Amino acid sequence: MAIRTHSVKIWDLPVRVTHWSFAILAPAMWITAENDAWAWHTRLGHVLLALLIFRVIWGFIGTETARFSRFVKGPGKVLSYLRGDYDEKREIGHSPLGALSVLGLLSVIGAQVSMGLFAGDPYDGATGPLNSLVSVSTADMITETHEWFVYAVFAMIGLHITAIALYAGLRMQNLVGPMVVGQGEKAQGVTGNSSASARNFLIAAVLAVGIALWIWFGAPPLT
Repeated sequence: MAIRTHSVKIWDLPVRVTHWSFAILAPAMWITAENDAWAWHTRLGHVLLALLIFRVIWGFIGTETARFSRFVKGPGKVLSYLRGDYDEKREIGHSPLGALSVLGLLSVIGAQVSMGLFAGDPYDGATGPLNSLVSVSTADMITETHEWFVYAVFAMIGLHITAIALYAGLRMQNLVGPMVVGQGEKAQGVTGNSSASARNFLIAAVLAVGIALWIWFGAPPLT
C-alpha cells in the first residue's frame, strides 16, 4: 500500500544558499587558478571561507536539519542504514550516510581553503593573506599540497553527485528538488524543519564575515 505523503519544510534558506554557493565556487576557484587570475582567486577564496565559517556556526545554532547534533549519527546508525533499516519518507534531513558525505565535503573544502591562506610565493605577488606567518619552505610545501589537493576536493564532489544519482535511480528519492525549493514529500504525520531564527542567522553571518575579513587583512592582533 502506498504511503500517504504531504509536503513539509526540509532545508532552510541559509543551508540551501550555502550548498549551491559551494557548487558554484569550487569550479570557479579552479578556473581562476588555471588562468592565473589570482586577484579573483583570492577574492572568491575569501567568500568561500566566509561561507564555510557560516555553515559551521549554523551547524550549531541553525535549524533542526542544519545542526550537526541532529544529523551526524554514530557507527551503529550508519550500519543500520546500510542494512536498509531506514525509511526516508519518515525522516527529514540528511541520512546517516549522507551526513558523512557532508562532513567529508566540509572537511576537504575547509582544508583546501585553509592551505590557500598560507600558500604562494611572495616573489611573484600571488600569496595568501597568512603567507608571511610561515617560513618560505613551509609555504612551498603548503602550495604544492594546495595544487594537487584540489583533485581530492573534486573527487569528494564526484562521490556526492554519484550518491545523489544512486538515490534517484535505486531509492527513487529526489534529493536535488528539496535542496532547491526547501520542501519535500514525507509521510503523513512527519513534522517539518524548525524555523530559522533571525537572531541566530545574524550572529552566524556577522561572525563569518568578520573572521573572513580579519584573515583578509592578515589576521592582525586584536589588542
